[in-house]
Amino acid sequence: MDLIKTGIGISKTIKNVSRFREILTVLSRHGFSELIVKSGLDKLIPGFVLPARVSELKNEALSNEEWWRVFGTQLRLSFEELGPSFIKVGQLMATREDILEPSMIKELKLLQNKVKGIPFEAAQKVIEENLGKKIGEVFSYIDPKAIGTASIGVVYQAELHNGQKVVVKVRRPNIAKTILTDFEILLFIVQKLERVSSEIKFLGMSRMISDFFKSTQNELNFLIEAQNCERLKKNLEVIDKDGFLVVPKVFREYSTQEVLVLEFLDGKPFNEFTSMDELGLDMAEKLEKSIELFTHTLLADGFFHADLHGGNFFVLKDRRIGIIDFGLMGTLSKKNRANLIAILYAVITYNFDNLVYEFLDVAEYESVPDHEELIRDIKDSISPYIGLSIKETNMTALVQSLVRTLSKHELYLPREWFIIFRALMTLDGVGKSIGMDLNIFKVLEKDLPHLVNELLSKQNAQEELMWVAKDVISSLRIVPKHLKWFLKESSKNNYSAEIRIKDFERLTKGLNRSFYILGLSLMAAVFILCGSLFVKNPEITKLSDIPILSWIFWGIAAYMMGRVALLRKF
Repeated sequence: MDLIKTGIGISKTIKNVSRFREILTVLSRHGFSELIVKSGLDKLIPGFVLPARVSELKNEALSNEEWWRVFGTQLRLSFEELGPSFIKVGQLMATREDILEPSMIKELKLLQNKVKGIPFEAAQKVIEENLGKKIGEVFSYIDPKAIGTASIGVVYQAELHNGQKVVVKVRRPNIAKTILTDFEILLFIVQKLERVSSEIKFLGMSRMISDFFKSTQNELNFLIEAQNCERLKKNLEVIDKDGFLVVPKVFREYSTQEVLVLEFLDGKPFNEFTSMDELGLDMAEKLEKSIELFTHTLLADGFFHADLHGGNFFVLKDRRIGIIDFGLMGTLSKKNRANLIAILYAVITYNFDNLVYEFLDVAEYESVPDHEELIRDIKDSISPYIGLSIKETNMTALVQSLVRTLSKHELYLPREWFIIFRALMTLDGVGKSIGMDLNIFKVLEKDLPHLVNELLSKQNAQEELMWVAKDVISSLRIVPKHLKWFLKESSKNNYSAEIRIKDFERLTKGLNRSFYILGLSLMAAVFILCGSLFVKNPEITKLSDIPILSWIFWGIAAYMMGRVALLRKF
């Protein structure tokens, strides 16, 4: 009955006991039996007997690098046997170069090509059930041999009746239920193992698995991927004046949560090229331009492709660049975009003081670290990489160095920041794979001054002031009410202390009036500043030169100051 205390809950545990047994059996067979016994997991299933193990984790006579390699190998073998949802977890772990050891990452990356396909009959059934038509009514031809297999979907090449070539992405049958079941059991197992193994606790796998489940929920719904595709396409059309970056068209009439039909991009992925000579010299400029466009979507739009590895970049037959796979997208709020721009600007201008202050603004921490020591450590950590080209820079090493420095001072970046780092590292990998010499800081340097000016523009300042005004108005409304409720609760008889103050009601009213006067004064100052921002000509010779909006804002401010004067008088 110990499972009653777990995050899974007894009803779900009983329902999934067969899968739970299977997972423990596979993990035991591939070297984790000692951990399973130590954590007591084997005692949770009546009559469970550990199978004969292939190997076991040992600390003796192994270097740190070799230990993590063995650990990664045993995880990989276990995940391969346990199927798509576990392979998905392994693939996610393989992207966390920021925290996991390189020897472990190397093993887990072997999972990228280990996902098995599904019978075409099963895919056909999903298509027909979702579209409500026979497959021949929608497609004039569909190749039963899949051109791509992933943990969630399988991709086929097809042709519509109008001759349009398309790709059809089909969600694996029952994958949503399988992922939910496996997630619940895996999270429970990992939380148990973290209590008995400092190495597993160090990996932060329980948090990683929770993040995986959240992101996977979006990937399971192909309509979200369709929306991502269309949104990115629309954003790129604004800035890509030459139109050489191609995002496929979505055929909404044939797309559902389980089926996605996209325009077929006829080309060759970048990961199949080995050198710039093979790729063609004309593509170097185009690839650099595409990276500029990517950084613009990241910094200006706050919506970007978070998985631009060499398999998702295509050289099309017309020598344009195509992009596919929109399941994993990154989003940044306006505040986080401002922080990121400030961080990157601090890096390229070698302003390590501002860099540290920006990190303190976005990071999670319990106590404020020693600023001077943190500035010195950050400078020592990343200054060797600044100004180097992609060939000379190990972006993974840079990110690892930065994260370890922050961790040393007990600063932890939120998950969305790791998505950004991962995106930059995958772009770095694309350049390295074809021997392209690209200075990514120079690319950023082109766009950053413009974005900084945009961030500090009058329009942004006015927008921020309006939000400040809204917050002040909200505070004016709720502070007196909350104060009244607090005082009312404080006067109840069930409190052990009773406070009696002479003329208490008069004092309360005076306090409320003081808050109100303060709020009106702040609002008046905000409206005066708003009115001043609309005055574009500094040399005013007559009152008609002042914009009408300025008079309106100043009039409101004057009214508020009049109210303040009356309240103070009485």
